[in-house]
Amino acid sequence: MHTEFLTLDIAMVTVDCTDPEPLANWWAGVVAGEATVAAPGEFVTVASPQGLRLGFQKVPDPTPGKNRWHLDLQSRDREGDVARLIAAGATEVGRNAASAEFGWVVLADPEGNVFCVAGEP
Repeated sequence: MHTEFLTLDIAMVTVDCTDPEPLANWWAGVVAGEATVAAPGEFVTVASPQGLRLGFQKVPDPTPGKNRWHLDLQSRDREGDVARLIAAGATEVGRNAASAEFGWVVLADPEGNVFCVAGEP
């Protein structure tokens, strides 16, 4: 273990996107958070009640291929939350199961960023 890094904390998870404000507002609705414009048209943050901070930064080109990072969201009502997310503009990408009791649904947000919703069916 590299002890020289033990004082670091995760400040936020940042997503590259083409239009930060609408995507941040979409995610604020998903995590019941509040969007704050830090730099108009360039960078928006979302603070969730659970303490997670998301950042959305404008980049000129979308990330090619599959995300290297993604969010795993835990749900107490997976199918209900998946339906709500799809109604809000997400797209279902796939489904996986580790067991009969636990699985996850892979979704994409309105800009194609992949995330998972896990929990009991």
